Amino acid sequence: MADEFDPAAMVQRFQERAAAVRRRALPPVEGAERKRLIQQAQEDYMDFAIIGDAEPSLEGGILTLRVDLRAGKNSEGT
Repeated sequence: MADEFDPAAMVQRFQERAAAVRRRALPPVEGAERKRLIQQAQEDYMDFAIIGDAEPSLEGGILTLRVDLRAGKNSEGT
């Protein structure tokens, strides 16, 4: 499997998923259900964006995702 796996492509897919969550429209619901859907979208975005910002490496069949979670940092170093 490691020979076929492209870690950079995986990170790209997570970037695309994060963007899709941002574009996702909420269904016409109100009240507690709406709040739950908004909270879930925020969590989905955060999870996908974290992986999307990772610097992947695959060495000896071990996938490592390096993510800088310090405030004000992202994969571009800004």
